[in-house]
Amino acid sequence: MSPTASRPRAAKPDAVLAGAVDVARESAVSTGGAEAVGDHQGHDVEGDRVVTHYFECLLPGYAGWRWAVTLTRASRSKQATVNECVILPGSTAVLAPRWVPWDERVSPDDLGPGDLLPVTDDDPRLDPGYTAIGDQQTMEIVDELGLGREWVLSREGRDDAAQRWYEGDSGPHTDIAKAAPAQCGTCGFAVALGGSLGQVFSVCTNERTPFDGTVVSHDHGCGGHSDVRLPTASGESPEHVVDTLSYELVPFEGDPAS
Repeated sequence: MSPTASRPRAAKPDAVLAGAVDVARESAVSTGGAEAVGDHQGHDVEGDRVVTHYFECLLPGYAGWRWAVTLTRASRSKQATVNECVILPGSTAVLAPRWVPWDERVSPDDLGPGDLLPVTDDDPRLDPGYTAIGDQQTMEIVDELGLGREWVLSREGRDDAAQRWYEGDSGPHTDIAKAAPAQCGTCGFAVALGGSLGQVFSVCTNERTPFDGTVVSHDHGCGGHSDVRLPTASGESPEHVVDTLSYELVPFEGDPAS
């Protein structure tokens, strides 16, 4: 088969239908009214004995749209008939914005007092938890591990949160973090999160910084680091104590030397 034989045959222009502008206009006027139909804007050949005429649409709110009236005729007939009459957007048409689902439109600032933010059953950020355990001792362990809730954070939800926090204003890539004297991982005001997130993130408790109560990465930093001190005349170092948030102090009985 030759290359030219595989190409679809182009439709032939139909002189009868191309000249039937008045028939197409009458159809548009009968549909939208005389005040809604403007000047003729040309035609397209849709197929054999099928032509679509275009007219300017003057309806309010339809700037750039146009009437599209498709005409056809039977073989050997000189009579044009209307196949379809619709309004179509042109190249300069004013269109409604693309529809966006509500859960993609909502921003954190939209949630106010009394507002509800529903979660779908297939939300990938959550996994089903474990409930209705009869054994009290087992239930205490379940509660301690956070498994007593109906839903718990999924691996995907944890990874999404970690990436969002790390790339946000409390990550290591901001100007204030780059200019900090030290990182949050060595700051006494930083309290590490529990679980695997605690390997990378802490909560700032320094009320004199803009990050008070905010999750910060361990390699974040600011000028409110606990190591920042005013120079002293004596130059003495502060006495070190045990971090009781990370270690539990218990009484020791016996010989300290042993």
